[in-house]
Amino acid sequence: MKNATDHEVTNKIDVQLEAGAPPMIVTPELPTLADALDWLRWADDDLRAETRSHGVLYLRGLPVRDVQDFGAVRDHLIQRRTPYREKATPRRSYGDDVFSSTDLPPAQPIRMHNENSYTLDFPGTLVFCCLTAPAEGGATPVADCRAVLRDMPEHLVRRMRSSGWALRRNYSDLVSLDWRTAFAADHSAQVEEYCAENLIATRWSGEHLSTSQVRAGLITHPRTGDEVWFNHLAFWNSWSLDEEIRESLVDEFGQDGLPFETSFGDGEPVTKEDLAAIDAAYVDATMRRSWQPGDVMVVDNILAAHGREPFRGDRRIVVAMGDPVSVRDCQPTVPAEARFV
Repeated sequence: MKNATDHEVTNKIDVQLEAGAPPMIVTPELPTLADALDWLRWADDDLRAETRSHGVLYLRGLPVRDVQDFGAVRDHLIQRRTPYREKATPRRSYGDDVFSSTDLPPAQPIRMHNENSYTLDFPGTLVFCCLTAPAEGGATPVADCRAVLRDMPEHLVRRMRSSGWALRRNYSDLVSLDWRTAFAADHSAQVEEYCAENLIATRWSGEHLSTSQVRAGLITHPRTGDEVWFNHLAFWNSWSLDEEIRESLVDEFGQDGLPFETSFGDGEPVTKEDLAAIDAAYVDATMRRSWQPGDVMVVDNILAAHGREPFRGDRRIVVAMGDPVSVRDCQPTVPAEARFV
């Protein structure tokens, strides 16, 4: 690991490599958005190559000041947009397929995860942009999922390789999202049709919906050939909740009524020790930079997980998703199933 800033010069761009931080390119002076778009076109091949190599690439110096500027930059960094499916956390839409980063309380950290790891088709590329930097904290850390897999205890890798992981959800407007919001649906028949097509098991009790899906937790990048740890196993496991919140939710809704719960695909529960080991692998692979207004971060959603650190002050980070990938093209170690475990 490098202990100071090094430089990796390609044909066109100078990449700053610094221990504990995502690779970064400081752009030349670009007075106007038109200049920035010209530069992005000129550097396109190298930017894509560096993102595939490192899993993430920070761009500093682009004159991005608002959502419209970001949308124009996004269209040069993403070749095809991806819709936001199976919504699970609150976001604001700014139109033109630009969203806020997850709208959770500033004091609450967001664990590392790969966007939409539970869907059959997910974004291959995420593009984040800072429009307002917080006064303190608020980084969007990233973790190399190749390194996460290498550092994961072997017994967890074996379990994930053989059984995958299961996600169970209960939809409610009290403590999570209701099913109409989650599936962008007006009627239960629309939800049933989507779930049947996307291998999600459903149970209804009046207006209440529960779902369950089994997914591979290890996949292989279709372009680089790298196998990665790719799942929300720790993110949505009840042991990841604050202890008082967890106990309160279990008392209120019961263990089977939690908004989210995960297990291994064979139904074996995740233990506190498992969660601690997964967290440790993510921590060891984590990189971070403090946001500055106009910063853009490109993330290969298979090679790198992302999260959010707590913050103080105003923070406005927007995100766009694109370059969709089918899990079927990623050599999943277990097939996707619609099954309650």
